[in-house]
Amino acid sequence: MDVNDELLHPVTVGELTLPNRLVMAPMTRSRARGGLVHDLTAEYYGQRAGAGLIVTEGTQPCVLGQGYIDTPGLHTPEQAAAWRRVTDEVHRRGGRVFVQLMHSGRIGHPILYPGGELPMAPSPIPSGERLYTPDGLLDHPTPREMTMLDIARAVEDFVTAARYAMDAGFDGVELHGASGYLIHQFLSDNTNRRADAYGGSVARRIRFAVEVAQAVGDAIGAARTGLRISPGITYNGMDEGDSETLYTELARALAPLGLAYLHVSENDTRAITKLVRAAWPGTLILNPHPRGDDAAASPEEGVDAVRSGLADAIAYGRLWLANPDLPARIAAGGPYAEADPATFYGGDHRGYTDYPALTERVPR
Repeated sequence: MDVNDELLHPVTVGELTLPNRLVMAPMTRSRARGGLVHDLTAEYYGQRAGAGLIVTEGTQPCVLGQGYIDTPGLHTPEQAAAWRRVTDEVHRRGGRVFVQLMHSGRIGHPILYPGGELPMAPSPIPSGERLYTPDGLLDHPTPREMTMLDIARAVEDFVTAARYAMDAGFDGVELHGASGYLIHQFLSDNTNRRADAYGGSVARRIRFAVEVAQAVGDAIGAARTGLRISPGITYNGMDEGDSETLYTELARALAPLGLAYLHVSENDTRAITKLVRAAWPGTLILNPHPRGDDAAASPEEGVDAVRSGLADAIAYGRLWLANPDLPARIAAGGPYAEADPATFYGGDHRGYTDYPALTERVPR
């Protein structure tokens, strides 16, 4: 199948004209000691500047938003200055980059926070998952239920981080409303048991997501703001009971805001993706679910989604890890290198910046 005419054509996202439809999906790499990115981070993203759009790894918008060790933050001037090195390098190489703002909610642990506080969530329901540390696995505690003041502060934390993102030179921000983190915890009926204006009906459960999107859009521009969702995903203890209605109503509620895009991460839920596409009038980025037993979606699956009108751009994860020159490889019809799972999280340059381009002959 010739993919050149589909994935390598320009597409509009917000106010940006992307040179191709290939998006680098956000992927946690856990290499930010002390919450700060560094020169190796700049090289990693710079190597992948050929993407139509890069979305960075999840970045906490506040101290209590952190969910894992060695993840980056964007809530202090020092963190913004560190990220500026990354954006400068991506832009120097002709790329475009959004930062993903990820508040982890209940997916956290007191050892991550200077004051040893409990993580916060819509309802005091533990995830049943564990935090990895160099000293072993720790059970996630039962989170503290957020008060109305906590909710208002969380919205403001996203806004403050988005403003820092502009200071850091990002082209925009993606709000992480997927994978079982805070925004998703408000959306799902198994993690949100509130009886107030933020819980119960679908209309109330989507309220937090819409408020965050609107507040960030008002602060930095809706055309610089995207949202990622993952209908039906069970990661981090999620179990939605009404995914079809939930995401259809969410897409409709977000539509008037004029966001840059909606980013759908599939979980073998193509039927729901089609419902979201029908309800969403703007740009849709699809992170397609791989077919069969494949570990990662293929370029051909992205082509199918674009040709059918299901998606405007395609986000890949693993393909970008091992193929920093992915557009060139797609243009050439491959070959595609395989990513090493042993080096996904933590570590040094190995499995991070040492994957060679097709034109290089550097042994790994």
